[in-house]
Amino acid sequence: MEKEQIFEMLKKALIELFEIEESRISLEAKIYEDLEIDSIDAIDMIDYIKKNTGYRMEANYFKEVKTLQDIVEVVYKQLKNNA
Repeated sequence: MEKEQIFEMLKKALIELFEIEESRISLEAKIYEDLEIDSIDAIDMIDYIKKNTGYRMEANYFKEVKTLQDIVEVVYKQLKNNA
């Protein structure tokens, strides 16, 4: 899975799960400030990533990420390492 595909998957999740307007979603969008994702939402995102990639992102990683780009990088790196 390439980075662009991971971003598209995350964008789909944000629109479907949290009803965030597509115009607000970018790689630079700050997860907590711009997209207003809270800790409960983060768990839903982790589950969505797992269902779609097979990779379960650790909750402590999610605390460290600031932007969607950060999530894309973590997921991409893990998928490449496990390939």
